[in-house]
Amino acid sequence: MSLLVVGLSHRSAPVSVLERASLAPEVRGKLLQDAVGAEPASEAAVLSTCNRTELYADVDKFHAGVAELSSLLARYSGVGLEELTPYLYVHYEDRAVHHLFSVACGLDSMVVGEGQILGQIKDALAVAQDQHTAGRLMNDLFQQALRVGKRAHSETGIDRAGQSLVTFGLEQLAGGRPVAEWVRGRRALVIGAGSMSSLAATVLARAGVTELVIANRTLERARRLAAGLHGGGLTARAVPAHEMPAELPHADVAVSCTGATGLVLTAGDLSTALAARAGSDGSRDFRGSDGSREEPLALLDLAMPRDIDAAAHRLEGVRLVDIESLAEASADAPMAADVDKVRGIVADEVAAFGAAQRAATITPTVVALRAMAADVVSAEMARLDGRLPGLDAKQRAEITQTVRRVVDKLLHAPTVRVKQLAGEPGGAGYADALRELFDLDPQTVAAVSNPEQERQ
Repeated sequence: MSLLVVGLSHRSAPVSVLERASLAPEVRGKLLQDAVGAEPASEAAVLSTCNRTELYADVDKFHAGVAELSSLLARYSGVGLEELTPYLYVHYEDRAVHHLFSVACGLDSMVVGEGQILGQIKDALAVAQDQHTAGRLMNDLFQQALRVGKRAHSETGIDRAGQSLVTFGLEQLAGGRPVAEWVRGRRALVIGAGSMSSLAATVLARAGVTELVIANRTLERARRLAAGLHGGGLTARAVPAHEMPAELPHADVAVSCTGATGLVLTAGDLSTALAARAGSDGSRDFRGSDGSREEPLALLDLAMPRDIDAAAHRLEGVRLVDIESLAEASADAPMAADVDKVRGIVADEVAAFGAAQRAATITPTVVALRAMAADVVSAEMARLDGRLPGLDAKQRAEITQTVRRVVDKLLHAPTVRVKQLAGEPGGAGYADALRELFDLDPQTVAAVSNPEQERQ
C-alpha cells in the first residue's frame, strides 16, 4: 500500500483560497481519469466539500506522486500551482489513513462532530467507482472510513461536540436564541435541492417554519424534496430557480447551497428584495422585543464557491452567515470530552487497517505457492501413472489424496505464520522472502494479484 493524499482545507487555507480551489462536480470525473492516467497513480478518489478539496491516490513513487497530484489540483481548480502550494498538505500511508478516518469521524470538520461528511465520503467513493478509478485500496479505504465514522457516532457522544453546518449556521443567525424558537412561524427559502440543501430544508421544517419554498434548476427534484416535508402545519412548495428572486422578499430566512460557479444572489438582487420587503403591507414582518425594529433578512450561504455576494455583509437589513464567518465562529466552539474517545477509535482502526492491508499483500504469494504445490502433486502423480500403470482408480485416488494431505500439512503452519507476520509493521518483506525461498515465478504472483488483467 502506498496511499497518498494531497489537499487543502479550512485548517490550511483561508476561505478565499478554498472558494477558488473548489472543484465543480462536472470536472471531478476528468480529474480522476487524469490522475490514474499519470504514471505514479493506479487508483484515485477525490473528496470535495465546502471546506476541503483532497485527492487520494495509490502511488508507486512518493515525490512524483506529490508533484502530479498537486499539479492536477492546480489545473482543475484554476488556482496557479505556485499560489496553491503553500496551502497544500500531504499525508502518506498510515498518516493518510489516519487523516481520512479523522475526517470521517468529524474530528477535522469546521464544526467538530458533524455527520454530514459521511455522506460526502460516500459520494466520493461512488464517483470513483463510476469512473473505474477505485480499485482494492480505494474501495477498502473509503468503505472502512464510513464504518469508522459510523462507529464513532454510535459508540461515543461526538454528536454532542458539534452538529451539521446547517444547524451551526442557523445558530449563528439566531444570535444565541434556540433555533426552534427563532424560526418558529417564519417563512423560509431554500435555494438548491442537493444533499446539503435537503438537510437544510429538513432542519427548518423540524424547527417549525410555517412555509418553506424550494427553488432549484431542476423543478422535479425540488418537488420531490418539498413533497416529503408537508405536515405539522408546514406548507412546502417548489419553484423553478428563475422564480427565486420573486420569492426572496417574502422570506424571513434563506439558505443557499448550489453547485453554481457564479453568484446566485448578487448585492443588487438583495437590494431589490429589501426594497420589496419595505414596500409590503407589513403583515409578515418580525420585530424585535421592543416591537420597533424589523428583523433583518437572514441569509445562510453554505456553498463553495459562495452563492451569495459577500457585499451583502454591508447591506442594512441583511444578516449573512457564510463559510468564512462560520470558520471564525467555529474556532471558539467547545470540544466535548468524547473527542478523546473518538481519537482512540481512530488510532485503533488505523492500526487494524494497516495490518489488514499488509497481510493482504502476502495473499497472492501464498496462493501462488499453493498453486505451485498443486502442480508438483499433479506432475508426480502423472509420473507415478507411468511407473505403475496397473493402479486402479480407487488406488490412484487414495494415493493422490495422501500426497495432497502431506503437502497441505507441510504448508499450513508456514503460510498461516507468514500471514500473521506480514500484518506487523515491516512485514512486507516476508512476501519477498517466500517468493525467493520457493523460487516462485513473479508473473504467476502478479497474475494472482491482478486477475482482471490476466483474463484480458
